[in-house]
Amino acid sequence: MATAASRQCGVAMLEALIAMVVLLIGLLGIVGLQAKTHTLNFEAYQRGQALLLLDDMANRIKANRYAAPCYAFSQADGRPYLGTDGPNHKGDASCSAVAGTTQSRAIAESGMGEWNLLLQGANETAGGENRGAMIGARGCVIFDAATGLYTVIVTWQGMSATMAPAVACANGMYGTETRRRAVRTTLRIPSLTE
Repeated sequence: MATAASRQCGVAMLEALIAMVVLLIGLLGIVGLQAKTHTLNFEAYQRGQALLLLDDMANRIKANRYAAPCYAFSQADGRPYLGTDGPNHKGDASCSAVAGTTQSRAIAESGMGEWNLLLQGANETAGGENRGAMIGARGCVIFDAATGLYTVIVTWQGMSATMAPAVACANGMYGTETRRRAVRTTLRIPSLTE
């Protein structure tokens, strides 16, 4: 009889140990889910910031349509770009196109300079450092003379690997291409003269 009672006491201890292991696995799963949620929220924040910057440049081009060629500073391969420094960074916001008036070209140059600073995160600072943009934000504006379309692209570094974007802007600047994120829009500037 004494041996059966001591055996029963060992079973209760084993049940308690198994319950603790199951609880621990559940808690680790919750911690992992919370970490993944944090990463996904940050990815969504970066995409939202990129869309705001994309819309900003598209509106600048539309508002200054006579100097629109000034904004098309990138080639079809996505170089040079504005934003975070790198080997293909456009060093200045100068307009090399002969378009519009002196005033409209100055507006274009000023707008590209402001967009460059926005891509670098100058709209929010903390401790003297820019914090307002995505990780490694870069922007391109490409003009396709055959179609008459301007393509505005904003790229940044994602937190995890996904598919490589099909658009060319700052290629090879984020380690593997599967970490490069990109959003783009196209626009056509209408000719109001005949």
